Amino acid sequence: MAILKKFNRKAKVDNESGLSTNSALSGGRFFNKNGNPNLDVRGMRFLERLNIYHALLSMSRWKFLFVIVCFFIGINFFFALVYLLVGIDHLNGMIASNMAEKFGEAFFFSAQTFTTVGYGRISPIGFAASFVAAFEALSGLLCFALTTGLVYGRFARPRAYIRYSKNALFAPFRDGVALMFRMVPYTKNFLVNVEVKISVAMRVMDDDVLKTKFFNLPLDISRATTMVSNWTLVHIINEESPLFGLNKEDIKNAQTELLIFVNGFDESFSNTVISRTSYSYEDFVYGAKFIPMFHPNAENTSTVLHLDKLDEFTNIELPVLF
Repeated sequence: MAILKKFNRKAKVDNESGLSTNSALSGGRFFNKNGNPNLDVRGMRFLERLNIYHALLSMSRWKFLFVIVCFFIGINFFFALVYLLVGIDHLNGMIASNMAEKFGEAFFFSAQTFTTVGYGRISPIGFAASFVAAFEALSGLLCFALTTGLVYGRFARPRAYIRYSKNALFAPFRDGVALMFRMVPYTKNFLVNVEVKISVAMRVMDDDVLKTKFFNLPLDISRATTMVSNWTLVHIINEESPLFGLNKEDIKNAQTELLIFVNGFDESFSNTVISRTSYSYEDFVYGAKFIPMFHPNAENTSTVLHLDKLDEFTNIELPVLF
């Protein structure tokens, strides 16, 4: 594999990345597209790894609903088996002629007890069945309280609702070339006092040692008072840029990766929110420009923003060879 042996020593080095600079000890990209670190953590004990609360808060809404439904079915399946082990004769009012119907009756009696609905047709008889029903009712109350807390936590958790373009583009800009990507809020949770910081990671040969060098990537505009529409972030490739003097092959050989960090204040949550993403050299497009995402409406009284055009671009010739 080719190794980049040249880099712009005028570029400002980022010593605050918090990531390893030893290329021999790291592999792949540092962050995934969703902003999560690209780490395979090993040596952690099972109970330390099993952070159920964090997992339930951070998983997608459909997966969260699927887990809740599966848990509800599973817990009632378990208690139905317990009632069968205690004995069907300890459940008064059952109407069943075979084992499948008996299990079904026990399952739905369990569901009624777990949710504290209690229609009353089936009732426990004896200490064992009554104890199981009482314990299940208590478990149901606790589980619903925990589920309510989780649902509230998912809705109330401060979060930056930002989407990023799929690609970062090398595009003509001010008689030169710039590297740019864009982002857009996709809810009514508009951000204020938004700040963007970008670092670039490059694997280079420095003093005959393969290292990962991190550089600050200055932006043409890195702060915005408010963010209600799409925002194109632009890094001008000049003599102070770490990308200055590099062509497409050099950028690939350096396994270049852009690390994007965004923070802003969300007025809806009255809290600071953050967002991360990264662009690998495989996500770069050379010679392109983004298609505008917004235009005035027919009456020219408001602006129409098309979120579905976030990734769209057209090819354009660069003024210099990449």
